[in-house]
Amino acid sequence: MKNDFAKHVTGFFSNYLSAERGVSPNTMRSYGAAFASFLDFMKEKKGTAAERLTLDHINRKNVLEFLDWIQSGGCSVSTRNQRLAALHAFCKYMQYEDVGHLQQWQEVMSIKIKNTIKGTMNYLTLDGMKHLLSVIPTNTRRGRRNLALLSTLYETGARVQELIDLRPVDISLNQPCHAVLFGKGRKKRIVPLQDAHVELLKSYMEENCLLEEHVNQRPLFQNDRGGKLTGAGITYILKNYASMARGTSSDLIPEKISPHTLRHGKAMHLLQAGLNLVYIRDILGRVSIQATEVYARAYSKQKREAMEKIYVPLIPQSTEESSSWEKDPELKTWLKSLGKG
Repeated sequence: MKNDFAKHVTGFFSNYLSAERGVSPNTMRSYGAAFASFLDFMKEKKGTAAERLTLDHINRKNVLEFLDWIQSGGCSVSTRNQRLAALHAFCKYMQYEDVGHLQQWQEVMSIKIKNTIKGTMNYLTLDGMKHLLSVIPTNTRRGRRNLALLSTLYETGARVQELIDLRPVDISLNQPCHAVLFGKGRKKRIVPLQDAHVELLKSYMEENCLLEEHVNQRPLFQNDRGGKLTGAGITYILKNYASMARGTSSDLIPEKISPHTLRHGKAMHLLQAGLNLVYIRDILGRVSIQATEVYARAYSKQKREAMEKIYVPLIPQSTEESSSWEKDPELKTWLKSLGKG
């Protein structure tokens, strides 16, 4: 097979993903990282530089070895699955671009996604959220930005990338006040904003001259150079204040915290307030109601544990030791003999 790997990878990203499927920038970045990692593997473990790669190298054996390689290097199962998803998508594309090697593409596509172990849901209570926001100093411009940023992250239940992509034009400060978020697949949703948060956002936008029409396409929350913040940057901001808050009230702030912790917290607080799961799904931008049921299960577990703490046993316990069959050796011998020839 001729050296047309680069041509087909370029077509996959430029024509298929971008133009035909219109995938989100997040997906493009994730798939790009997967191919960059695969190139590193082929160079380090197979001795094949990027310029020498052909489509023959995208085969089941190499892909399986690549997946083992990234996991042995410390990548999580989730990251492994993301890398495999990118290669699956490429092979699905190649089924139509290179029909002559259909078996090769389908062999790669037959590699299974690994199951991940789901941990317990990590979220902030209402008191925890209030305490976290209370430690943010408001006597500096950066502190006021961070207060507006983290409160918006919580108030909208946004994913961190959705917050990064927010622009002034996406915020409506007129009744009914709301934020327009663009989620996975560029799906748009409208999230209502409460009055207290609207006042905070309005003050922040006025201070940073973000209410002017000519700046309404700029990032709502900017770094020192006026550009977009990164997910890592927002996580750093959150963890910094979480560490401060934990110092004065460790029971309210979990050790592990991320921007998604605030999203989970918002969902749980809406559920505890009695909001229907359908509305919570719409606010979070979930695909299905089933994806939102995790909050209902967590809430049920929370209520059950609370009830168990205050449970008072009412049924009288038997005090007659001799009445228990477990104390009767002859009965136990007879039970064990059942089923024997």
